[in-house]
Amino acid sequence: MKALRASAALILIAGICLTCRALYLHAKAELAGILIRRAWKQSLESGQPHAPWPWADTHPIARLQIPRLGYDEMVLEGASPRNLAFGPARLFSGAQLGESGNLILAGHRTSWFKPLEGITQEDTIQLEWFDSHRQVHQRTYSVSEIRVVDPQDVTLLAPTSQEALTLITCYPFGRSPYSPQRFIVRALPGDENRMTRNYDSVK
Repeated sequence: MKALRASAALILIAGICLTCRALYLHAKAELAGILIRRAWKQSLESGQPHAPWPWADTHPIARLQIPRLGYDEMVLEGASPRNLAFGPARLFSGAQLGESGNLILAGHRTSWFKPLEGITQEDTIQLEWFDSHRQVHQRTYSVSEIRVVDPQDVTLLAPTSQEALTLITCYPFGRSPYSPQRFIVRALPGDENRMTRNYDSVK
């Protein structure tokens, strides 16, 4: 009987610890999101990158929106495992913001890029970023291609001579540990997509 009670107590304690850990991770993610958006606002006002917390090795560089999906997230610089825990991020192998070429953004299939499972061709993707002259730039893209590929197929990740936006995540979506493929969205800019404004107009 004592062994049974001890086992039940251990199971209860383990359950409490797991619940507390889940609550902690959720609270940590919520706080990180608030700090990242605050850093983005500071960047818009100053025209300089701002780290979301003192020891962060990244900073928000853009705002990514997909209106039909209600998607609105900050993009971080550098798609390292640490940075991807806090949001979608830019791959260094792709183009810089505002440059011609293939701008590549990565995100986790379980969180930041999970809404991509609802994306369709011709959906609109909006990207907003700032430059050192305190100008806010906006670009609107239209989804031109959606592919599920093997990890070895990097065709859509290759450099391009013209401007393109590529979003990549693991596939299938969800929390299964099995994700043998990649889900890739390619979007191209429209003709009327170049617009800038001074940071004062976004306050």
